[in-house]
Amino acid sequence: QVQLVESGGGLVQPGGSLRLSCAASGIIFRLYDMGWYRQAPGKQRELVATVTSGGVTNYSDSVKGRFTISRENAKNMVYLQTNSLKPEDTAVYYCNAQRNVIRAYDYWGQGTQVTVSS
Repeated sequence: QVQLVESGGGLVQPGGSLRLSCAASGIIFRLYDMGWYRQAPGKQRELVATVTSGGVTNYSDSVKGRFTISRENAKNMVYLQTNSLKPEDTAVYYCNAQRNVIRAYDYWGQGTQVTVSS
């Protein structure tokens, strides 16, 4: 059974930081591309950042330079360091695992709430 469990969300003031974590189980973690997505109220889910199985990272323009995605294969963990947070970063953040070999494998966590407010 595949599980992705996010943690680290919370309430933070503008300009603050949070480190989101995602613990994966039930998959061969090192083979999967991992990503963070977010969904704000009334909006569609959007990509925040991804890191491939080979360690290549990609960021949305809205977070580039402020957020950093990283993975620790030995611990089956992926992280999102969020700095210089803005109110528009407020959303539920979801962890995603993807692999496309013969068929598509696509798994999601339950999400963690990030609220940026003074």
